Amino acid sequence: MIKSFHPPVRTLMGPGPSDVNPRVLEALSRPTIGHLDPAFIAMMDEVKALLQYAFKTENKLTLPVSAPGSAGMETVFTNLLEPGDEVIICQNGVFGGRMKENAERCGAKPIMVEDIWGHTVDVDKAEQALAENPNAKALAFVHAETSTGARSDAETLCALARKYDCLSIVDAVTSLGGIELRVDDWGIDAIYSGTQKCLSCVPGLSPVSFSERAAKVITSRKTKVQSWFLDLNLVMGYWGSDSKRAYHHTAPVNSLYALHEALVILQEEGLENAWRRHALHHQAFAAGIKALGLGFVVDAEYRLPQLNAVSFPSVINDAEVRSLLLNDYNLEIGSGLGSLAGKVWRIGLMGFASSRENVLFCLSGLANVLAAKGMQLDHVKAIAAAQLVYGEVSQ
Repeated sequence: MIKSFHPPVRTLMGPGPSDVNPRVLEALSRPTIGHLDPAFIAMMDEVKALLQYAFKTENKLTLPVSAPGSAGMETVFTNLLEPGDEVIICQNGVFGGRMKENAERCGAKPIMVEDIWGHTVDVDKAEQALAENPNAKALAFVHAETSTGARSDAETLCALARKYDCLSIVDAVTSLGGIELRVDDWGIDAIYSGTQKCLSCVPGLSPVSFSERAAKVITSRKTKVQSWFLDLNLVMGYWGSDSKRAYHHTAPVNSLYALHEALVILQEEGLENAWRRHALHHQAFAAGIKALGLGFVVDAEYRLPQLNAVSFPSVINDAEVRSLLLNDYNLEIGSGLGSLAGKVWRIGLMGFASSRENVLFCLSGLANVLAAKGMQLDHVKAIAAAQLVYGEVSQ
């Protein structure tokens, strides 16, 4: 007979999901009420306001899609693009490629701007593509590329989109809550994220936000959105600001409790404080990694503090190290994707997992496993290097 499932207790320091704050787990266990209950609708309004805070926007069309970050991506593309539209997509990792897949399935024509994995999106190449394709409807790019740990210049790229009268589409799945992100100040037209990264919530929801300009594109479409479930013209009947909400789908009630709590925690800490915390723990972690004789794929200027692509010698067996960390330390780190598979570990310092305790635990566990596999390194020096950063910076 199959029995109840009780998962092992892990420390999640991969590319996501991240460790969930215990307050968020407690929120999940609260009594389920109806998705049209007046009390729940009042909470929905608070979720919307809290998301506006996290995105730094006043966009009315801001809500959590009832599905994970990939559905947020699809929501943006299916609502903004119609058959025959041209869209310039900047790809410097896996998720730029997924943007292309979404555009093609909408019947749109993707115009690709390719950059080396681990590099930031080349602004000059993006502008050249915009200049050469005056009919392009949108410029799409990944702000924080989860497959490589590279950050691109969202503010400059969005300014370019405006200059060439294009919409800007931004993937912020890994950046929301972890690094500077200013939707209104940077003129971002459409953005999507996920709950399981720097928000330290459970997977399964995707916050999105659309500027007034993008919202007008959605409401003035010539064709129906190809997805009924993701059609914002319909969804806004439920997530709109009117007191009377129209039924669209049964919302994931308890997951929305969890998101509400995660966003309350972010508000309590302060968004800018959260950005600084992620930066601090990355600096300590990077010092320790360097002391271990390991490196990073991304140059420091464009490196994500919350997602570290750590390179290692070719003699090291990637899967074996990750398996030992998981089995002996209950510590999860991620493998590389695409061209970086087997060459890097993706180590997350996201949200609740971005802490001094986790930095030192990961450095210690990694050092022990690598030493056991015959790699010459100085464990004590690595911990001391991280501790020195903490000693120099007030927390």
